[in-house]
Amino acid sequence: MAAPLESLDQRLSYIMGSNVAAQFKRDDIKFDNEAFQLAIEEVMNDKKQSLSDADKQKTIAEIRKVSTEKQAKKAAEQSAKNVKAGKAYLEENAKKDGVVVTKSGLQYKQITEGKGNKPKSTDKVKVHYKGTLIDGTEFDSSYKRGQPATFPVTGVIKGWIEALQLMNEGDKFQLAIPSELAYGKRGSGAKIGPDTTLLFDVELIEIVK
Repeated sequence: MAAPLESLDQRLSYIMGSNVAAQFKRDDIKFDNEAFQLAIEEVMNDKKQSLSDADKQKTIAEIRKVSTEKQAKKAAEQSAKNVKAGKAYLEENAKKDGVVVTKSGLQYKQITEGKGNKPKSTDKVKVHYKGTLIDGTEFDSSYKRGQPATFPVTGVIKGWIEALQLMNEGDKFQLAIPSELAYGKRGSGAKIGPDTTLLFDVELIEIVK
């Protein structure tokens, strides 16, 4: 039977418990209910604690070290997976009609031909775009926000910097950007992991004067 959560103390105790459990889960630490209850009993009843402050600090340092190692291992595994998937995608995409592969490895396909000017590296541009992973997961879209984005040509990832200077105002391109021309090993946010190949639909609306 679930414990009653009627009083303020009960609800607060529940919240504290859920926060602790969430932290254990996030840090991938096995929860020991017996040790947890012992700590609560000792503190609430002013008993001598089973771990000294020095022992606590040492344990926390050890846990942080283990957690860091786990995260590094997980990132390395994800990186290797992303590199393999990205390479396979780019190899197949390069074979498609209309796809151009530049010296840097950037892949682009012109969808709509514009009649305007090409931006220079010193220009600012207004664009509409949608960004997805190679599995189709969308991570960003100016279309969904309902307004185009404006930024300096050199204020974006390398793949974009190169692509924008290949486009005319009015052009629409599809881009396949290798990870080294995107966010590399660091990734970006929750959706873009390390060494991730990115896809974009980009419409160069105008060069901003």
